Amino acid sequence: MQTIIAATDFTPHSLNAVNYAADLAMVLGANLTLFHVYQVPIAFSEVPAPVISIEDLEKDAGEKMNQLEGTILERTGNRIHVFKVIRQGAVVNELDDYCNNSNVYAVVMGSESANALERFLGGGRTTSAITHLKCPVISVPPGNKFRNIKKIGLACDFKNVVDTIPLREIKSLVNEFKAELHVLHVSAETETGYSAQTVEESGWLQEIVGELRPVYHFIRDEDIEKGICEFAEKNNLDLLLVIPKKHHILDKLFSHSHSQKMVIHSHVPVMSIHE
Repeated sequence: MQTIIAATDFTPHSLNAVNYAADLAMVLGANLTLFHVYQVPIAFSEVPAPVISIEDLEKDAGEKMNQLEGTILERTGNRIHVFKVIRQGAVVNELDDYCNNSNVYAVVMGSESANALERFLGGGRTTSAITHLKCPVISVPPGNKFRNIKKIGLACDFKNVVDTIPLREIKSLVNEFKAELHVLHVSAETETGYSAQTVEESGWLQEIVGELRPVYHFIRDEDIEKGICEFAEKNNLDLLLVIPKKHHILDKLFSHSHSQKMVIHSHVPVMSIHE
C-alpha cells in the first residue's frame, strides 16, 4: 500500500499540512506516516545554554507525536492507518533516506515564506525538499484545507517537453481524481506572435497528454510565477503541478527556480514532480 508522508515540526503551518495529508490519505486509501526530525541545539555564544539531552528531545517528540496521532485518528474516524517516524538530523536528508526505502505517494509539507537572504541561499525546508527529493512533494499554503481535486493545473514552459514531462505520474493523478487538466503557459509573447519553438513544443505536448483532453491557457505576463499563481487562484484550481528542471550550477547558485518561487508565493497547493 502506498504511503503519504506528513512532515511536521508541530508548528501551526505544518499541522495544517498534516490534516491535508490525512484527508488525502482517506481519499486515496493510503497509509499516513507522521514524520518528525529533531536537531540537537548548537550553542554559538559563550553563555552556557541549558543542557538538553538527546533522550529528552526524543521523549518530547514522542509525546507530541502520540498526541498528534490520536488527534488524526479521531479526526478521520480511524479510517486510515497512521505510522510515526522520529529521527535526528537534517530534515531533507532524513526524508530522502526514508523515501528511498519506502513506497511513497508524496511528501506533504507546509509551505513557507522566505526573506531575501533565504531566497538567495535556496529557501527553507519545503523549497529544499522540492529540489532534492526524488518523490513528489506537495506544499500546502497556510490555512489551505483539502478538497476533492477536480481541477489540476500543469505549469509548462514548452521546453523539451518530450524528455521532461513525467507523463505516467500526471496521467495517474488526473485519472485517480477524474480531474480536469489545465496546461498553463506564461510568457511575454503575444497571442499572435509565439515563437516557433513554443508552437512546436505545444504540439509535442498535445501528442503526449492529448488523451487527457487538457485545456490550454496562454497567459501573457512578464512575471512567470505571478502569472501562474494568479491564474490558479482566480480559476479555483485545486492543485498546481510544477516540474523542477535541472539547471546549470551557476543558475542554482545565483537564482531560484520557478518551481521554488511558486511554492513560496502560491495560495494553491503545489505538487512537484521531477522530470
